[in-house]
Amino acid sequence: MNDSVGIVSAQRAQFDTPLTFQSGAVLPRYELVYETYGALNSDKSNAILICHALSGHHHVAGQYEGDPKSTGWWDNMIGPGKPIDTDKFFVIGLNNLGGCHGSTGPSSIDPQTGKPYGASFPVVTVEDWVESQARFADMLGIEQFAAVIGGSLGGMQALQWSLSYPERLRHALVIAAAPRLTAENIAFNDVARNAILTDPDFHGGNFYEHGVVPKRGLRLARMLGHITYLSDDAMADKFGRSLRSGKLGYSYDIEFEIESYLRYQGDKFAGYFDANTYLLMTKALDYFDPSREYDDDLNKAFAPARANFLVLSFTTDWRFAPERSRAIVKALLHNRRNVSYAEITSTHGHDSFLMRHEHYHDVMRAYLDRIAQEVAA
Repeated sequence: MNDSVGIVSAQRAQFDTPLTFQSGAVLPRYELVYETYGALNSDKSNAILICHALSGHHHVAGQYEGDPKSTGWWDNMIGPGKPIDTDKFFVIGLNNLGGCHGSTGPSSIDPQTGKPYGASFPVVTVEDWVESQARFADMLGIEQFAAVIGGSLGGMQALQWSLSYPERLRHALVIAAAPRLTAENIAFNDVARNAILTDPDFHGGNFYEHGVVPKRGLRLARMLGHITYLSDDAMADKFGRSLRSGKLGYSYDIEFEIESYLRYQGDKFAGYFDANTYLLMTKALDYFDPSREYDDDLNKAFAPARANFLVLSFTTDWRFAPERSRAIVKALLHNRRNVSYAEITSTHGHDSFLMRHEHYHDVMRAYLDRIAQEVAA
């Protein structure tokens, strides 16, 4: 059985109705880049929306023509016969507003000035993304999603969907997420942002006009972030205290394998990701807090939800620890929602949600098979 969706291509949707952000800023028009896999059924009841995390994008599965290294970031999860089965579902990957993979964002040209938006692009929230995604669903004529699925920041979007549009999704799959960030998580994000903001090449967010990229800041931000995505066990197993040359150099050059790995990841990230987008994404993480308007009462915040839920966490994920997922489950159960919860034993830390892991995939497959039966009934 061929379990790949094969060769795919991105599409572009244009919206001319102004979008008002939570901040009060208004975007007169915008574009969203997306990909779809599988076929939409006649009553449009089998659609699944995949919400991406901080550095993710619309290219979720398959490959681009002539580029065998272009495999989608969740290709192990999506395709014929895979847990998110494209023989049964119409799957949508969408690049969020403010992104740097084709959707309107800071590097896009502002039609009013003829220059990149840069620092003038509005600060975006999870609520803003869900609003733009709902408009996208309207464009496709999808009144209700079979499921909205996401990991990490994507899981927060799935949660927000259940609150902003409770009647427009039947299931929310919330993976390695949290109802809001802890102070420690906000602190990590602030240090990462400051690495970018203090880079001399940042130019207040308008570095495009100077023909430079704040690579040093982006590199440091990614290195810091990457440390938090991995577990101590995963780093110990993969790198330990191994030396590149087999002996100490007594210098400040790269000596340990983990140093080499982090710098490689930082350099690679700085070569393709937009610094302003990184700032926007981390701020959206910081701001997400459905309980803010309910005196920090998560039970009240989740009262509007009507969907069924699958909530998943991973034992070694210390960035979005299992107790954060259990807080979501507790609040949903308080509101008498149907909730399935699994805590997956994994050594990969926060990045576990991206990995091919038998137990994890079995749980996803079992839950999604039930949704497929609902669609077919």
